[in-house]
Amino acid sequence: MPFLGQDWRSPGWSWIKTEDGWKRCESRSQELEKESNQRNPDHSIILNNEDEEVFSNEEHGYASKKRKKGHFRNDTNTQYFYREKWIYVHKESTRERHGYCTLGEAFNRLDFSSAIQDVRRFNYVVKLLQLIAKSQLTSLSGVAQKNYFNILDKIVQKVLHDQQNPRLIKGLLQDLGSTLCVLLRGVGKSVLVGNIDVWVCRLETVLAWQKQLQNLQMPQVGHGLTLSDLPLHTLNSILYRLSDGSDIVTLGQVTPALRMLSEDRRLWKALCQYHFAEKQFCRHLILSESGHIEWKRTYFALQKCYPPREQYGDTLHFCRHCSILFWKDCRLALLFKDSGHPCTAADPDSCFLPVSPQHFIDLFKF
Repeated sequence: MPFLGQDWRSPGWSWIKTEDGWKRCESRSQELEKESNQRNPDHSIILNNEDEEVFSNEEHGYASKKRKKGHFRNDTNTQYFYREKWIYVHKESTRERHGYCTLGEAFNRLDFSSAIQDVRRFNYVVKLLQLIAKSQLTSLSGVAQKNYFNILDKIVQKVLHDQQNPRLIKGLLQDLGSTLCVLLRGVGKSVLVGNIDVWVCRLETVLAWQKQLQNLQMPQVGHGLTLSDLPLHTLNSILYRLSDGSDIVTLGQVTPALRMLSEDRRLWKALCQYHFAEKQFCRHLILSESGHIEWKRTYFALQKCYPPREQYGDTLHFCRHCSILFWKDCRLALLFKDSGHPCTAADPDSCFLPVSPQHFIDLFKF
């Protein structure tokens, strides 16, 4: 028997929570279909002045579908076509999981374009892109790959404009460039989605971004108060706020006072205790000739052996009750009592778990 209805494996309708209850959201394709029906007259046959047939209903429908297809192609510069900013994660391996619960589909549905504009989420998105570049780039679909590089382009342009976090983006581009080189050398052994020329163009784009970041010049500060004018206890508090040892070393090169503060043993001891467990740094302690522990050298030795502790202002969240991955917006939650997804739990906040970038990728490994 032929299957004539809607595909039963589709995600279904989208719903939004309002003060009057849950209301169904119409998809983008249905809105386009309504607009096309309003703009085009419903004639079975359109005739010209010479009473010749121009096109029939069947041809009119084909032209309408072609226009809608072209509209979606023009919108591929944006990150996604979905209003909701969440995705359902299937618990078991089923047929619908492969079609609607993949890493590429999650990358399309979640709002990463807006997330990079948020200071709290910027580092999280960059780390996620870096992990995808290292091991999961070939698992993305063609549309997801296009979205990936569009978001990466926005990140690079943001860094060039704001001149913030250049070292973080340089590491991302270095890992991405290395992966692209390996993939292009092993053509035939690895599965590349898309034309080989497209990947070569992407590698050239990454190299151009790296060159732009290398030539990035910080603007000169005008006359007025500078960092060296702050008292020592304030400078010391700033150093203790930093969680990356490389940032502390860089800041210590600014002034002699900061260099003296950046060599404080207590500062590096606190950094070791924050990022690593006691069993880890006890195995790699580096002693000086006088028998004292050199915590700075110990920190960088531990960094080569163990991954440092990750710290993000905001992350994706996973609802254990609904099995949904989503962005949690605290401001909208306070104003509209909306958790960020259609949660049916009595106490939604107790079901939310923060998701690290590595955990995000692990959710879609099957």
